[in-house]
Amino acid sequence: MNSQTAVLAAHQLTKRVSSPEGTLTILDHVDLEVRPGESVAVVGVSGAGKSTLLGLLAGLDVPSSGLVRLEDHNLSELDEDGRAALRADHVGFVFQSFHLIPSLTALENVMLPLELGHHPDASGAARETLEKVGLTSRASHYPRQLSGGEKQRVAIARAFVVQPKVLFADEPTGNLDHRTGEKIIDLLFRLNHEMGTTLVLVTHDLKLAQLCDRILYMDAGRITHEEIPER
Repeated sequence: MNSQTAVLAAHQLTKRVSSPEGTLTILDHVDLEVRPGESVAVVGVSGAGKSTLLGLLAGLDVPSSGLVRLEDHNLSELDEDGRAALRADHVGFVFQSFHLIPSLTALENVMLPLELGHHPDASGAARETLEKVGLTSRASHYPRQLSGGEKQRVAIARAFVVQPKVLFADEPTGNLDHRTGEKIIDLLFRLNHEMGTTLVLVTHDLKLAQLCDRILYMDAGRITHEEIPER
């Protein structure tokens, strides 16, 4: 793939950390490219480097060496504020643990990224997105008043409300029961298709990974091989 056509690309991406046992290499010279609108699953055992890769691709962390390009931006050339501004404009997140703010209602949680971006009608856009995830009636409820599935639907609404170019999802069904998880996945892929978002999904669930256009298998900090699921 021509890197000029990739919405997201990594080149020789490496992450090392210090430990009492010495330097640990968590990510080891990873190369990848993701096309606009593509859905890519990253799978592997615990400790393979999946979440570290996701954090680097999203600019939440900085690599020890190598580079990440998001849209036309080299994240290595941006400071923390620059990466935060780029994320605000281009990126959405869905995490296993929801990451909702307890003191804000469902509506206010969804409004938050819009308000940070000075959106002219944060409330209206947030209400519209809550309707898409079926939570209009829960808009004034706080996270403690919501079920796990409802919390994740709020998190999905918050991720999609900014109409991101790339959505990063880290084990989005990890804290949900099987039936609720299936509903969340259906919602995630439906919105992703409707909005034409690029999806990068970290999961240990191969059934979930099979729903993506491409599966990247990780082991010991490297991408070992990839698979294109049969449809």
